[in-house]
Amino acid sequence: MRFETKIAIVVRADLAGWQQLNVTAFLASGIAAAFGDTIGKPYEDGSGNRYLELFRQPVLVYAGDQASLGAVRERAVSREMATAIYTEDMFGTGHDEANRAVVRDVPAADLRLAGIAVYGPRNAVDKVCRG
Repeated sequence: MRFETKIAIVVRADLAGWQQLNVTAFLASGIAAAFGDTIGKPYEDGSGNRYLELFRQPVLVYAGDQASLGAVRERAVSREMATAIYTEDMFGTGHDEANRAVVRDVPAADLRLAGIAVYGPRNAVDKVCRG
């Protein structure tokens, strides 16, 4: 099945494995929270155990360097696309309010991105994530 929309997450390649996974999980939650129609139906196994809903479409995860993430952010913002970001400074906080504060304290051009998620029409996401 070919979806009209695409979910793409780009994480920094030089992060530790646990950091890449953590960033990916947080960014995916941003897309899920903002776009409920990306979520499918609950699962149930053959024994009747129920499981939570998941995205109804694939999530493409890419790796890149700091410059690549900055370019993706810039292209996505200039196209007014739905984006979620996770900055390096967020690793040092302990809760959501502190995360927002460390992002708010840094001008866009100076954000040290650990990851970025983009959601939108398939072709637009492809253009934003190219390279």
